[in-house]
Amino acid sequence: MTDRLELPEITWLRVSPRYVAVDVIGGILFGLVIVVGTSIPALLSGVFWLWVFPAIVAVVLIIVVALTPRRVRSIGYQLREDDLLFRRGLMFQRFVSVPYGRMQLVDINRGPLARALGLSELRFVTAAAATGVVIPGLTEAAAEELRDRLVELAETRRAGL
Repeated sequence: MTDRLELPEITWLRVSPRYVAVDVIGGILFGLVIVVGTSIPALLSGVFWLWVFPAIVAVVLIIVVALTPRRVRSIGYQLREDDLLFRRGLMFQRFVSVPYGRMQLVDINRGPLARALGLSELRFVTAAAATGVVIPGLTEAAAEELRDRLVELAETRRAGL
């Protein structure tokens, strides 16, 4: 019995492996802020058992960072004839198919760390809020090329409505 969601006939385009560094560093910075925040009550009160909370956060942070490369490898997209198919996720897989004619906005974002590594994030929005898709970790050239292609496809599909 085959799993319907695996879609073996599709060749997925992947995000840049450099995105792992962006995601790991972002996760570590966020995790450190949370660890420091949960350590403050233990420091101020001197109650030993309050150190359990920052310890739990640190363990979760380590697990998240360890799974980041696998999670980044699970991100993929495919330009098909009538739509863009996007997937992400390990335990909770998400597959989104967005028809080109429904795209309303295609946007490229570059954060400071991603920009330093030459990466971009492509975001496109449709009328339905649930189908907004973000493809992180694209090289700048790939993001601009994909944006131009999606805008071109969206314009030709809307013209046919």
